[in-house]
Amino acid sequence: MLKDKNCVPCEEKTGLLNALEIQSKLKKIKGWELEDSNKKISKIFSFLNFSDALIFINRVGEIAEDEAHHPDILLFNYNKVKISLSTHSVKGLTENDFIVATKIKDIS
Repeated sequence: MLKDKNCVPCEEKTGLLNALEIQSKLKKIKGWELEDSNKKISKIFSFLNFSDALIFINRVGEIAEDEAHHPDILLFNYNKVKISLSTHSVKGLTENDFIVATKIKDIS
């Protein structure tokens, strides 16, 4: 299971996922969508207020630091947070992106 895995350092040249692998993994993290010509996955999370959104962002930050794999995070409309994941070093999606997305899903 992805939630039990840890990210592989990007310096070890994590491999790009092919379209079938992406679709298979995407089915396991409901609500996430492909973006940027299938090079990125993202999801928008909604909260009751600004404070809850900030708490969520900090929890995502802890996951990102633990995994050494960092998403783009956008806070907008005071209570919405968009998380986007892509492996910048290979300019596309790797298993690392889905590991972090799965761990984020578990805290939302």
